[in-house]
Amino acid sequence: MHAAVAAPNPGAAGGAEILRAAGVTVTVGTLADQVAAGPLRAWLHTQRTGRPHVTWKFAATLDGRSAAADGTSRWITGPAARARVHALRATSDAVVVGTGTALADDPALTARDADGALLARQPLRVVAGLRDVAPGSHLDAPDVLHVRTHDPDEVLTALHTRGVVDVLLEGGPRLAGAFLAAGRVDRVLAHVAPALLGAGTAALGDAGVGTIGEIMRLHVAHVELVGGDILIDAQTGAVPAAASGPTAGAVDTQVVETVSAPRPASGWSPDSSGP
Repeated sequence: MHAAVAAPNPGAAGGAEILRAAGVTVTVGTLADQVAAGPLRAWLHTQRTGRPHVTWKFAATLDGRSAAADGTSRWITGPAARARVHALRATSDAVVVGTGTALADDPALTARDADGALLARQPLRVVAGLRDVAPGSHLDAPDVLHVRTHDPDEVLTALHTRGVVDVLLEGGPRLAGAFLAAGRVDRVLAHVAPALLGAGTAALGDAGVGTIGEIMRLHVAHVELVGGDILIDAQTGAVPAAASGPTAGAVDTQVVETVSAPRPASGWSPDSSGP
């Protein structure tokens, strides 16, 4: 028998030993990397940490803006990237935004198809913050959970008690910064549009980084073109033991070659000196 990972819950452990005692050959670790990064990612994380797994998803321009100077943000990325987000919502247990995003954008936070119809599976819609949402807005609904706090741990505790395992964080820069500063973001999905805004709202607010020595470096797992936009899938914190070794954090070379632009025939190149 082959198993990808050992049961992280002590109450469910011991099956492999029972089988071995009965004469069955048991191998643990088969396809461990794929399983740990696949559909069991959030469940394994929750079993090991006692809190939901958090994925921060954001869309931004190449210069890191999530909205223009006048506050408009629809749309930075194209329809293919937006469709990917709706599919992600449909597989998440909960989608979280802050009251700032709820008041400024009036998001529905539902999972919809290309025609705007609701998908079969919908996430729990969650607003975090002290202010009320606008009466009559999309999130002014009885099935929306309003957690009145600015503390990421209190938000996650409220979700964990409701059986939430996989959280999609779609809040604005302040909420994302608070979760990152608290060490409560486990995965980052960055949809980057090949566009520039110059002025405007930054995708990330204060995340507790005061000097370059405190920079939060991520481990890139995958880079992909989604329509005309670039999707970067990365994880925070230490690389899991199952992913250690010379290929840890490696990016699919074929995908990178697809994304990379050809070197100019003349002028500046990456090997040139200068700024």
